[in-house]
Amino acid sequence: MPIGPKGDKRARTRAKLLAAARELIREQGHERTTLREVARRAGMTSGAIYGNFRDREDLFIALAETYWPPVKPQIPPNATFADLMHGLAAGLIDAFPERELAAVGRLTGMAHALKHEAMRTRIRDFTERSYAAGAAWIRTVADPRDLPMPPDTLVRVLHALIEGLTFQRLLTPELFPDDVIYAAFAAFAAR
Repeated sequence: MPIGPKGDKRARTRAKLLAAARELIREQGHERTTLREVARRAGMTSGAIYGNFRDREDLFIALAETYWPPVKPQIPPNATFADLMHGLAAGLIDAFPERELAAVGRLTGMAHALKHEAMRTRIRDFTERSYAAGAAWIRTVADPRDLPMPPDTLVRVLHALIEGLTFQRLLTPELFPDDVIYAAFAAFAAR
């Protein structure tokens, strides 16, 4: 039997724990899901869960990272800002099927966070790091003179646009077909 790299076992363990947490949250919500239950559902010990996650908030953030990853557009070399916006629209459209599967968990996780200051702080810190990485990426793919606003602001506005379009598309797909998604991003490039 071939033995894979050491990290493979840890990655498999983490994936099983995340899948178990996702199932439990779907069944009973964030409030009633405990780390002990997640370990039990995954067929593991509590030590396995604490070896992968510091606490429930850490687990919940890992769920969001896993099941609601950032939109990753395909951008051609020497892209214009219009190319970037078109790529973001296409990337978001491509992400809709996966996001549809995770949408209820995303919304219930957000509702849970609204009631827990410690969770909101962790999400703010995580989101702040994500915004910094997104702004740095924008600086590498777009000419700053093409941007309608500074990259640090643009990444926040685009995140809000992506989240809003995602939920509107999932709720009312007939009102948010692909052409509306493309038009929303194209509006940023038309100045």
